[in-house]
Amino acid sequence: MRVPRPLYFIVVLAIAAAAGWYFFRPSAPVPGETVTVYYTKLDGTTLGTWDVSFRPAQPGESDAQRLHDLAVYAALQAVAGPPPDIAAVHFPTGTRVRNVSVNGSTATVDLSREVGSASGGTFQENGEFKGLVYTLTGIPSINAVQITIEGQTVGTLPGGHLELDAPLRRSDW
Repeated sequence: MRVPRPLYFIVVLAIAAAAGWYFFRPSAPVPGETVTVYYTKLDGTTLGTWDVSFRPAQPGESDAQRLHDLAVYAALQAVAGPPPDIAAVHFPTGTRVRNVSVNGSTATVDLSREVGSASGGTFQENGEFKGLVYTLTGIPSINAVQITIEGQTVGTLPGGHLELDAPLRRSDW
């Protein structure tokens, strides 16, 4: 039995269409990770949160590199603070995250000197760093945060209210 040419053409066309759909269909986005960023509300003790998305793992990315990149992203978000419509304790204007490293279970966050220009005393210092520490220790495998300023370990900020010469933990609040 011989297959009529038009039927043969339709079968080949259907196979080509199915193959084209398979190879060129929109792929579902690869889910990333959600990071919970903490901030201190204006009462000075209550924490608020917002979630931000972090990129999916990259092919060939090591666990150590992923942890480092996640810690950098989380520190940047915490220092930037919540969206402007949320009343919160903020780091002083101009404060930048200069570097982040992770060694064992401790993340070291190096901040720019502007962090020392806070004028809110104990209230502001505790609020700033509480949010940063809670954000970073929310990442699995990080349970302490060492703060440095311009690459140097300091005892306290100029106001002298919060000791920064040892790693900070959630239990410090």
